[in-house]
Amino acid sequence: MTQTTTRYPAVAGMFYPDDPDELHQQIQDYLSQSDLAAEQPSPLALIVPHAGYIYSGEVAAKAYARIQPLAKKINRVILLGPSHRVAFNGLAVPSARQFSTPLGNIPVDRASIKQILAAGSVVENDAAHLQEHSLEVQLPFLQEVLEEFVLLPIVVGHVEPQQIADLLDDIWHDSHTLLVISSDLSHFHDYATAQAIDQRTTNAIETLHPEAISHEDACGGTPVNGLLYLAKRRGLKVETIDLRNSGDTAGDHDRVVGYGAYIFTKN
Repeated sequence: MTQTTTRYPAVAGMFYPDDPDELHQQIQDYLSQSDLAAEQPSPLALIVPHAGYIYSGEVAAKAYARIQPLAKKINRVILLGPSHRVAFNGLAVPSARQFSTPLGNIPVDRASIKQILAAGSVVENDAAHLQEHSLEVQLPFLQEVLEEFVLLPIVVGHVEPQQIADLLDDIWHDSHTLLVISSDLSHFHDYATAQAIDQRTTNAIETLHPEAISHEDACGGTPVNGLLYLAKRRGLKVETIDLRNSGDTAGDHDRVVGYGAYIFTKN
């Protein structure tokens, strides 16, 4: 496979602004709406939505705001999201050396990629990353709330959630690494139906019951469930930060998409 130096933005100007100043201001406006108590546990992992910012940006910001006090501490982010455009088996990493956004470039954690490629845990698949928005929309938020960090981006294909838990168990150990799972919730139900489904999914996330979550409940159900399996092993606690849908943010109530923001902390 031909090595790619940079993975360029695919949805800038569509899912979020392509002008750096406008993008910066929009994210800061979202973050400023989040109330932070003086004493809150430090998040180890997040589940955040990945729709266009006008739909889910406010929800995602509620979780990312909790990361701001850790800006100097976190120097590595493991980011997983579902594949929307390319069907494949397993987990895909890129050949790229950096991911680019309107806010600048993020170096890729090539050392970790080399490690997991050697272990046979993942495959190198640039096509899976080229147009994938589930990872991309998280990057400007990470750039706004953190200082310097390296990125381990993984697109999730057809794979058992337990395999994701095993991989994360091998590569996620220190408090300087943040784990981010990118997932929306239910899709295209009416407002009341979506609220009911998303509340059940939220209950399953809070109680660490991955067997109760299907891809109909969350488009990133596989990486979400992988994190839940690992959270059970490690005894992590989950807190729901926000739960809304597009009918609450920028859409009508006839066909909505659900968005949840969750943080995982030590119990």
